[in-house]
Amino acid sequence: MTDARSSAEPVEANGGGTAAAPFDGLGERPQVWGVVNVTPDSFSDGGRWFDADAAIAHGLELVADGADVLDVGGESTRPGAARVEPDEEVRRVVPVVRELAGRGIRVSVDTMRAATALAAVEAGAEIINDVSAGLADAAMAPIVAETGAHYVAMHWRGHSDRMDSLAEYGDVAADVRDELAARVDALVAAGIAHERLILDPGLGFAKRGEQNWVLLGRLDVLAELGLPILVGASRKRFLGALLPDDAPVAERDLPTAVVSVLSAQAGAWGVRVHDVRGTTRALDVLGAWQSGRRGQHT
Repeated sequence: MTDARSSAEPVEANGGGTAAAPFDGLGERPQVWGVVNVTPDSFSDGGRWFDADAAIAHGLELVADGADVLDVGGESTRPGAARVEPDEEVRRVVPVVRELAGRGIRVSVDTMRAATALAAVEAGAEIINDVSAGLADAAMAPIVAETGAHYVAMHWRGHSDRMDSLAEYGDVAADVRDELAARVDALVAAGIAHERLILDPGLGFAKRGEQNWVLLGRLDVLAELGLPILVGASRKRFLGALLPDDAPVAERDLPTAVVSVLSAQAGAWGVRVHDVRGTTRALDVLGAWQSGRRGQHT
């Protein structure tokens, strides 16, 4: 299901450095990011793609399913996860990034470390996806500015081993917006071009279940910052809470696809998912539905 949409610049696809309008079936659908975990301990896939060859093959499958971007990560950020040694993270991700980017695929590297980000960009990554928005590594912002890569800044309050204790907010949507706004100011001051920034509300990171739903229901508050919004809800705990206690993680894919559709309607620029095929098909249904409402099919 790959097509010309995959060759568009990632941020410019919906009008430069501005937040996307709600998807109405007439314009570009949200960017779909496929997750490639090169880790032995990811909560979502249990290390199925830890081997580089397996990760590359999985990435190619995700592109065939319709992914616009592959997000390659070598360190789990699940609650309670331990940090990976820097050299090991580079060893895991760089061969995968190099091979996928060498095939003309748009690649993002999911890392909090500047050294890993730089190595991945040198290997062909075009986007740096930092769950800490530069807070975990002071060298990150200068590296991003130097490389000119696009940069995903996610709302973050602390590492995985303690983030669950940091989920205290007054108004969660307004607080996340304001904390992201402060990061945007700091990142721009460090030399990163404003139009290269993408924001992620950080679902599940220092957020309790109900707080995630508030953020999703109020994406318009984050859109006030005027930057593209990437929603990463895929297979997370708050979706699992909707299912039977013994449901396998993969059963969260259907709720993820529904969240992706609702996020698109709310103006999300992109969605980061494990099940690319299900998500792209759900978004295609939304596009057809909206076009039909506007009389586009005669």
